[in-house]
Amino acid sequence: MKIKYMVAGILAVSAVFAQAKRFDIPKNAAQDTDKIMSQKYWDIWNEDVQKKIDADIEANRKADAVVNVGKIKDGTEVVVEQISHDFIFGAHIFNFDQLGDPALNAKYKSLYGSLFNSATVSFYWQQFEPQPNRPRFVSEYWDEQDYWNKSESPKTEQHWRRPAPENVVKFCKEMGIRIHGHPLIWDNRYWHMPTWLFKDCLTDPSEREFFDKEIIKKYPVFGNKGICEEYTETFKKMTPQELSAKLPVFAENLNKAFEKRIKELAEYYGGEIDSWDVVNESSHAYGKGQFQEAKDCALMKTWCGIMPSDFTFKAFQTAQKSFPESVKLNINDYNTKPAYRDQINELIGRGCKIDIVGSQMHLFNPKTSKEISEGKIPAGINPENVWSTMKLIDVGKPIHLSEITITAVDTTERGRMVQAIITRNAYRLWFSIKPMMGITWWNVVDDCGAPGEPSLSGIFTRGMNPKPAFYALDELINHEWRTNLSAKPDSDGNVKFRGFKGRYRLAWFDKDGKEQFKIIHVK
Repeated sequence: MKIKYMVAGILAVSAVFAQAKRFDIPKNAAQDTDKIMSQKYWDIWNEDVQKKIDADIEANRKADAVVNVGKIKDGTEVVVEQISHDFIFGAHIFNFDQLGDPALNAKYKSLYGSLFNSATVSFYWQQFEPQPNRPRFVSEYWDEQDYWNKSESPKTEQHWRRPAPENVVKFCKEMGIRIHGHPLIWDNRYWHMPTWLFKDCLTDPSEREFFDKEIIKKYPVFGNKGICEEYTETFKKMTPQELSAKLPVFAENLNKAFEKRIKELAEYYGGEIDSWDVVNESSHAYGKGQFQEAKDCALMKTWCGIMPSDFTFKAFQTAQKSFPESVKLNINDYNTKPAYRDQINELIGRGCKIDIVGSQMHLFNPKTSKEISEGKIPAGINPENVWSTMKLIDVGKPIHLSEITITAVDTTERGRMVQAIITRNAYRLWFSIKPMMGITWWNVVDDCGAPGEPSLSGIFTRGMNPKPAFYALDELINHEWRTNLSAKPDSDGNVKFRGFKGRYRLAWFDKDGKEQFKIIHVK
């Protein structure tokens, strides 16, 4: 085990140092592996675990291909080159043109289409529509590089990590990469819900008076101190039935606002965006019984405040009627407890089109990464936990690990190598699991996350210098998991091979010496 697997992570990272072409490469990253991860860590990620991962990757991520190329020139072979993956290796693209320097922005963009074949695009309601009926589809002056290059405090800007989607979507389409919209509906007041929404929906004077007097202590205001509203003790004691009876017009307007948002995005983009998180992180309220409590009501109460009742069902119903059938509709959550599975099964049973189940894994605390390196359980990612979690949310739908964070221990070489080794083993494990269809890294660049997220969770430094975790991913995605070979056809002109699922380019010289090409899809 020690000979083969204990050094596997470090060797995979250092192996690509000679291969990387686009970035300056550190020469001293390969350290003594015994000083990076503890023996307890390798006892968890032991040889039997690694062999199972290898076997599962072979079984679940590869397929056999037979391609007829006819008669070829004597003494030549058919060159088989994989040109794309079916599996999604994604990242969010929230820092598009926001890094404060054209060279840094160019490096950032170069990752999409080379390392990442999918980009999660920001559609958080508050920053997408900061004023009612003025959605930010089109980029304005404050989305351009020049604006961000001159910003003295970018992280305090209202639209930091929230670029207008026009240029982002255009760029992704030019690069030929998959686009994922995130999210349509989310009850989170701090990150998603517009500050103007409640006031805009309180069109009835008597309801507005009641709301201001009995329900709310403070309306939300965007700023560094947060945007959440504050509720009265009276509100906290009210049932959904009482709330709905007092605010029928407000409830109707709120439902219309949610429906309008989904329809507006569907009408604008049609099938241009490949998939959407229709509902984000709602299973907490489902598990607490808050959806059931509001059955037959117009309004419900969640941990974030007031929402339209049954908003998950309504969101999916609106989305599946509004978007083309080709667009994949996702549900997404950090919660992997039975409540999430039960919620998904109920929604599907009620006729909701849920194409993909999203799951998250955030190691936000550098201390957790350190504990993982020491082999402490349940400090974070370990094979048994991952296998059991994936079984728990397996409802017969593809699983998208839609948000993942793996934080370096610190800025030292060793602290970054811990991140790289955790990343390599985790990606290998996730990639091996049969229903898994994609993995999306959350913050690509250090110190570019949201407030409260770790500053060391990128695969690049803030100056866009690659960290060992980048090399670990590049080695897996672009080398270890990419099938390239040469083969001679059999007597019938068939080339047979087994390769990672995706698109391939075959090239050969026919019997007359003329060069031929063929594009195929191995699936």
